[in-house]
Amino acid sequence: MATNPLISTARSDSTLQVLLHPLVPLTISDYITRHTLRRQTSLIAGTILGQQNGREITFEHAFEIKLAPNGSSIDYTWFQERLNQYLAVHKDPQLQLVGWFTTAPTAGPQEGHLGIHRALMAFMDPSLLLAFHPASVLEGDVVGGKLPLTIYEGITEGGDALPAESDISVMQIEGQDNVGAASVKFREIPYAVETGEAEMIGVDFVARGGGNATAVDGITTQTSKKPVTNGDSAAGQSVASQPNGMTDTSLLSPEDEELLAALTTRTNAVKMLHSRIQLFKTYLSNLPPCYLNQESPSSTSSQPQNSSTSTPTPSTTTEINFPLLRSINALASHLPIVIPADSNAYQDESLAEKSDVSLVSLLGSIGKSAGAMKTLGSKYAIVESVKKDKAAKTLGGGRGFDGFPGMGEGMGWDGSQLAEGGIM
Repeated sequence: MATNPLISTARSDSTLQVLLHPLVPLTISDYITRHTLRRQTSLIAGTILGQQNGREITFEHAFEIKLAPNGSSIDYTWFQERLNQYLAVHKDPQLQLVGWFTTAPTAGPQEGHLGIHRALMAFMDPSLLLAFHPASVLEGDVVGGKLPLTIYEGITEGGDALPAESDISVMQIEGQDNVGAASVKFREIPYAVETGEAEMIGVDFVARGGGNATAVDGITTQTSKKPVTNGDSAAGQSVASQPNGMTDTSLLSPEDEELLAALTTRTNAVKMLHSRIQLFKTYLSNLPPCYLNQESPSSTSSQPQNSSTSTPTPSTTTEINFPLLRSINALASHLPIVIPADSNAYQDESLAEKSDVSLVSLLGSIGKSAGAMKTLGSKYAIVESVKKDKAAKTLGGGRGFDGFPGMGEGMGWDGSQLAEGGIM
């Protein structure tokens, strides 16, 4: 494989350590997704904000930048205005420009990235580049939880000195954008992922949403062939076919999704614990017999070999790692602390706590049922009072006093209607 000429081969004496927050990769993936869906062909580039404490740098926020019409530099007026806006928002703690991001192959940065990198080097020191590798994701090369990205530090190996920030616009006008181009090199630096509580909540929400997302392509509307009857008029209406034979009843509720996520987390934890235990067993079984039987190496070598006993041969034994053996011994010695000394008392205490929880749940159900009964009684009293009022109106207005119809409604107590009939 050809060597990337932009990667520095000099011995690195840098002690930089980058702490990567999850919001930065999420922002980059969102930018790449939008860029792909819009079928844009321009270079993907953005800047990263963070803090610098000595040789430790944090990557906390990121935003995309507007490129110049030539595509090899940035729009300085737009960038300066947007950078000031972000710095005004992130004042506590005060953030600063610590790097920029783009997409690149796994071999490293290319010639097309040098223009933007040189333009941003005047705004940050040291100049860091986060290269995201989309090809690794598409080809499935990302294994073991490794992120498809690499962080580089920009260095200068000879050549002209970097220009000051005030001379950038003048250089762009005079066409001196290639000053110091031959001296720009990159070298990879280590990084670690750091997550806060608020970021963990956001990442968990994104992970659950991404896990439940389904790609829907070519959904068509079909008309049901079931005949329409008088009792089932809605059965013959057109229904939309669900992808992969899914129906509305197969969708999980939020409670089911939360339970499924919790069970999946516990299952993965158990699998990880089992794999680590198997790793310990394999390591210990490949140790020399003297470390397993607590015998000296001399006594083990002087004993005659028994063909019926399978002992590891020197070619299959593992290299001795005393710190690891001490850690395994400490872990094994702490196992009795996890197991309770009095199992009967522990079971009684667990049963008592379970009974208390069940009692509290039962009391809550009883209170809820009592409230429902009270509401039902109130509604029943309202219905009964309405019925009594209707019955009273029917008895008082349906028949007259002497059995003549309409006496109660046709005559007033003051005799006004009798006067109208000519009786009075």
